[in-house]
Amino acid sequence: MPFDATFESLSGFECPEWFRDAKLGIWSHWGPQSVPRYGDWYARHMYREGSDQYRYHLRTYGDPSEFGYEDVVRRWKAERFDPDELMDRFVAAGARYFVAQAVHHDNFFNYDSAVNPWNSVQVGPGKDVVGLWRAAAAGRGLPFGLTEHLGASFTWMKATEGGEVPDPWYTDDPQWHRYWLDSVTEMIDKYQPDLLYSDGPLPFGKVDYTPGLSAVAHLYNTNPRAVYQQKDRSPEVSAVGIMDIERSQTPGIHPAPWQTDTSVGDWFYNVRDVYKTAGHVIEMLVDIVSKNGNLLLNVPQLPDGTIDSECAQLLDELGVWTRVCGEGIFGTRPFRVYGEGPSTVLIDGFTEDRVSWTGTDYRFTRRDNTLYAFQLAWPSDARAVIRSLTGHETVTDVRLLGHGPVPFQQSYGVLVVDLPATPPLETANCLAVDLAAV
Repeated sequence: MPFDATFESLSGFECPEWFRDAKLGIWSHWGPQSVPRYGDWYARHMYREGSDQYRYHLRTYGDPSEFGYEDVVRRWKAERFDPDELMDRFVAAGARYFVAQAVHHDNFFNYDSAVNPWNSVQVGPGKDVVGLWRAAAAGRGLPFGLTEHLGASFTWMKATEGGEVPDPWYTDDPQWHRYWLDSVTEMIDKYQPDLLYSDGPLPFGKVDYTPGLSAVAHLYNTNPRAVYQQKDRSPEVSAVGIMDIERSQTPGIHPAPWQTDTSVGDWFYNVRDVYKTAGHVIEMLVDIVSKNGNLLLNVPQLPDGTIDSECAQLLDELGVWTRVCGEGIFGTRPFRVYGEGPSTVLIDGFTEDRVSWTGTDYRFTRRDNTLYAFQLAWPSDARAVIRSLTGHETVTDVRLLGHGPVPFQQSYGVLVVDLPATPPLETANCLAVDLAAV
């Protein structure tokens, strides 16, 4: 039956298996705000006197009243954008879905829109960026998603008029509600995305949920395998799709699949960035997957469409790891407990500090009768001790992925594994523990 634009109807949403199996997605959070190479929210802060981006703009381009954001957009050419080459690199890194940005808070659309002429085909690159991404993803069998960040555009535009709107996603302007819904409906109809992400809660909840619910119903009725993502964690609202947590995660196993979205560095390319290392990203992925989550990782692109050498190296290192340990990630489900050991991720807003793991920290996943135990630090005595098994969970075999079978003993549920002197990988090695069928 088709979905209606009501919470009652949309609460019947069930997460498709492709999303539960995928675990790792790559995101292109890219647009004209990449041109200055000076980070996120550039189109907003370049007009705020005293901000870093205002000073940078003044010194690089001149006064924003004379060289404004429209002039920045016209400098975005995407002249070296090769979505096929990039998609091959993302797939090699382990990505199982790909997500493109349709529109950011600057109200600039990355495709040829009939709703908004301020778009990448009519201005700047002269390219349907979303369409090119979609074709590259389809050619490699990847589910394709879109992100829309349109709600905050209302705030940005009002701010340039001298006003301020404190809650952009809850504005009570009916004309803006219609514009948002027309825009999102257009995105769905043009590209039939497998995933649609709203940067914020379901619009426009404090005033009228109708536009948001209408878009979600249209998405599901257009593509039965689609997922909708937003950031309201209340049970009623999150039930219409998949809960997304920006730059953070859940403290334990969440009963429903969910997603962390984060970036290698800043959201838009920033020459000041200090990137996450591949090891940090891998540890995040393992921890998130053990709690029934997916990781959507943004890789910043230069304005010409390429990625820099640091991002390329990170993706290469991620690919080396997933080719060895992907068995314990892709297509798995949470174990009875997400892990054991004294160390945990700090959950505090947008905090993403790397954890100082110990040799007794493990994160678990499972597939059928195999438990995957990720060692978040290699034990100094080359012995893995896992205490989370019950007396009824009998181990029949243990493999160290990237190495092979390893000796083990089990007593009263406690599993002790003798490890080789040298770990196969630098980060998050994985034991595949086969359990006797019960």
